[in-house]
Amino acid sequence: MSLKSQFELAKSEYEQWGIQVEEALEKLRDIPISIHCWQGDDIDGFEVNKAELSGGIDVTGNYPGKATTPEELRMDLEKALSLIPGKHRINLHALYAETDGEIVDRDKLEPKHFEKWVAWAKKHGLGLDFNPTIFSHEKAADGLTLSHPNPEIRRFWIDHCIASRRIGEYFGKELGTPCLTNIWIPDGYKDIPSDRLTPRKRLKESLDEIFAAEVDDTFNIDSVESKLFGIGSESYVVGSHEFYLSYALKNNKLCLLDTGHYHPTEMVSNKISSMLLFNEKLALHVSRPVRWDSDHVVTFDEELKEIALEIVRNDAIDKVMIGLDFFDASINRIAAWTIGTRNMVKAMLYAMLMPNEHLKELQEKGDYTKRLALLEEFKTYPFGAIWNYYCEQMDVPVKEHWLAEVLEYEERVLSQRK
Repeated sequence: MSLKSQFELAKSEYEQWGIQVEEALEKLRDIPISIHCWQGDDIDGFEVNKAELSGGIDVTGNYPGKATTPEELRMDLEKALSLIPGKHRINLHALYAETDGEIVDRDKLEPKHFEKWVAWAKKHGLGLDFNPTIFSHEKAADGLTLSHPNPEIRRFWIDHCIASRRIGEYFGKELGTPCLTNIWIPDGYKDIPSDRLTPRKRLKESLDEIFAAEVDDTFNIDSVESKLFGIGSESYVVGSHEFYLSYALKNNKLCLLDTGHYHPTEMVSNKISSMLLFNEKLALHVSRPVRWDSDHVVTFDEELKEIALEIVRNDAIDKVMIGLDFFDASINRIAAWTIGTRNMVKAMLYAMLMPNEHLKELQEKGDYTKRLALLEEFKTYPFGAIWNYYCEQMDVPVKEHWLAEVLEYEERVLSQRK
């Protein structure tokens, strides 16, 4: 049976519940996922004076063929994008600046150091998002940055964040789509602190100064990202969820939720509805924590589906900016991008093909039996036939056939790299 015939049969099943499948596919085409560039090179970046990876971040594995130049990274991203349905965005970190061999410290970065990224994004019709890189640097060696007691170190990171916001503004102007510039810091203490307040006071003052710098929010959107703990900050993180949630609300900034930055039993999907009541927009970094913030490749698991359901059934597709954040060096990196991003897109489609309004009505009536029964039965509805047809329509490989293209690229391109 052809994919089209399978699609028509599946569509008829969903339409019995009033689900408009064609409409869902049209909406799905317009949902951009911000794909993180750092999966492709294990967060090495292209700084002339590279420092070792730090900030409680670790990338494990030594799968051959990682990108070692900007050209290789962009080429690998192009390959991954050719296997993922839809038109998406690319998320950059400051350490991916291209300075033509000149040592340019992060507080001195300018838009010109990202001109090649912008030219590439224009060529492929992509939006760009951005992050100041507040780790892997001698001025972050003791695990403190924007909350550091040394005002000179704070000054350096404040200036870097201001420079990053201006780079984000440049991206937005050049590409015609606003850039999300997200601030995350590793600041914290390994053991129980004797003063939790003072570092947070310094962080607040640093953020106030960063956001006081004039940047056009038509082109740049600011967000702040929390964390529960990290390697070297197991007992206390300055930028906690409560801190950034409060700061974002008071200062009209986006609060970014990373799915790995909470207690193992604390689900980001459960936070989305609450935050939507008090925030016009919010941002996500979707990852997969395994026992801790381990940033595994996103799989089509229950939490991913629940995140997508919260976005879709609360009519928040235009209110939630979806980005990814994982890095695995134990598998083919292009496969990692492809698996994770296709799963995020797949989860959004899955959520669109649920009888969400009917399920809401059942809950309001207190008919929990029927609600649970339908939720379970829809897990085996012919969702795959809709997904396969969508991939075919978007001119990307169907089912696992994308893997053959990745392996061919590995043999032809990746295996030739040192």
